[in-house]
Amino acid sequence: MHLVYVFDAYCGWSHGFSGTLRETVSRHPEQPVEVVSGGLFTGPRRVPIREFGYVQGSNARIAELTGAEFGEGYERLIADGSFVMDSEAAARGVAALRRAAPDRAAELAGTLQRAFYVDGRSLSDPATYRKVAEEAGLDADAVVAAFHAPEAHHAAAADFHRSAELGVTGFPTLLAVDGDRVTPLAHGHATADAIDRRLAALSTTP
Repeated sequence: MHLVYVFDAYCGWSHGFSGTLRETVSRHPEQPVEVVSGGLFTGPRRVPIREFGYVQGSNARIAELTGAEFGEGYERLIADGSFVMDSEAAARGVAALRRAAPDRAAELAGTLQRAFYVDGRSLSDPATYRKVAEEAGLDADAVVAAFHAPEAHHAAAADFHRSAELGVTGFPTLLAVDGDRVTPLAHGHATADAIDRRLAALSTTP
C-alpha cells in the first residue's frame, strides 16, 4: 500500500492541507507518497485571477479552518487581479522537483505552495523553481532545466491523466492505494488524526 496525494499547486484548499499532509507523512514514514498534480486551471480556466471572485472569501475560510498563511506577496497579486494561474506550468514544476528528489515530493509540494500563497511567486517562472531548489539543497540548474524539458510537459499530462484515472474530482484528495483497491482518506480538509483513524481501519479490513 502507498499514499497518493492529488493536489493542484494553485489550489487554496491544497495549500490549507499542507500541514495535515506534513503531519501524516511524519507519522507514517514507512508509507511511500506519490504526488500527482491535478489540472485545476487549464484551458479556458487560464484567465486573470480577478475572474475568480470567490477567491478571497474562500481563502478566509481556509485560513480559519486550517491556520494556513496567505502572505503579503500573494495578497498583492489578488489586489492587482491580472495574474494568471496556469496549472500546466505548475505541474511541470512539480515534476521537475519530483524528479530531483522523489522521496521529498510531498515536502516540496508544500514548499511550492508557500512560494505562491505566501511569497506571491509565479509558478510559471523558472526563478521560482530555482529558489525552491536552492533552499531545499537541490541542484537548482538541473531543476530549472527539467522544468523547461519536453519531458516535463509529458509528466504534467500524465499527472492529469492519473488524477482522472483515480476518479479524483476535487483537490486536495489523499488516497490509500493497495493494488486495485483505492480508498479515499481525505478530500478538501481533514486532520492528521482523522487520517490515522482511516488508515487504522484499513489495516483491519480484509
